[in-house]
Amino acid sequence: MGGFGSGRPGWHNKVEHSRCLNIYRLHRTGCLKPGWWGDWQWTRDGEKIASINLRAEVNRIHLNFNYRFRGDDWESVQEAVPITYVPCRYGGARPYFVCPGVVSGRHCGRRVAKLYAGGRCFLCRHCYRLAYASQSETEHDRVLRRLDKRCMRLGGDPGTESFLLRKPKGMWRRTYEREIDEIRMIENRAEELFNIGAARLLDRIDPNWRERYQNLACQ
Repeated sequence: MGGFGSGRPGWHNKVEHSRCLNIYRLHRTGCLKPGWWGDWQWTRDGEKIASINLRAEVNRIHLNFNYRFRGDDWESVQEAVPITYVPCRYGGARPYFVCPGVVSGRHCGRRVAKLYAGGRCFLCRHCYRLAYASQSETEHDRVLRRLDKRCMRLGGDPGTESFLLRKPKGMWRRTYEREIDEIRMIENRAEELFNIGAARLLDRIDPNWRERYQNLACQ
C-alpha cells in the first residue's frame, strides 16, 4: 500500500494538485466487479508515486491505504465507499460514488464521479473545499489560456504568435482565416489586459509615473 500526506484543507488547495479516484476509470478497467481486488496506482513520468488497495463488493468498494499528517506516524486507513448506479437514457447504468464525508456533523452523500485524497479519507471536492485552478485565474490568465487553445487548434504550441501559424493540411482557407482573425482579436485583448495590469502595478509603486512619462515624451 502506498501512502498519502495532507495539508490543511482550504480553497487554496486545487483539484488539479490532488490525487483522485475516478469511478469511470475504475468501471472501465473492471475494478467495480464484485469480488475484484488489487492495487490502484498513481504514476509520474512512468514511475509509481502512490498506490492503494481496492476490494469491490456489490454497491460498495473498500479502500485500504496508509496515511500520515505532516510528518506524524503512518496509520492504516480502511474506508468503505458506497456506489450507486443511475440508469442511462438509452440503456445501461452509470456508476457514482456516494461521498461518505461528514462535515460539521452532516453527512455529505453527494453522487460524484471523483473522490480526492485531500485528508485522511477519500472524499468529494466539496467536502475538502478543493477549487479548480481556473477559479483563481485573472481575466488575463483566462484570455491567455483561450489563446493557447486556439493556437494549438492550428497545430502551434502554446504562446505561438499568430503570424507564425500556418494553415493545417486539409483545412479550408476561409476556416483558417477565420481562426487567425479570432486569434489576433484575442492577442489584442491579452495585450490590452497586460497594459492595464502593468499600469495598475506602476500606480502602486509610483503614483506619479504617468506625469513623468508624459514629461519625457514631450522632451
